[in-house]
Amino acid sequence: MRPPFRFPEDLITLQRAWQQTYAELAQAPAGAGTTALRRRLIALSGTLCTHPHWATPTAWRTGGVELRRATHTSVSTEREGAA
Repeated sequence: MRPPFRFPEDLITLQRAWQQTYAELAQAPAGAGTTALRRRLIALSGTLCTHPHWATPTAWRTGGVELRRATHTSVSTEREGAA
């Protein structure tokens, strides 16, 4: 069994912001003026992909999924609490 991944706090915060923005974009009605959300998502994607934590060539492939899994449940829980 592999040890759990440890991610820098700023990387976790970035991923949560990305997931929240993606959820807001997905829930926006057609024609609702989503340009700002799309631009934010693109900017967050670039920042996530170029984060120093991913300095090694295979780091993103091995850790990217784990980062999304680690932050997915907390974002889902936050959305449910807000509803």
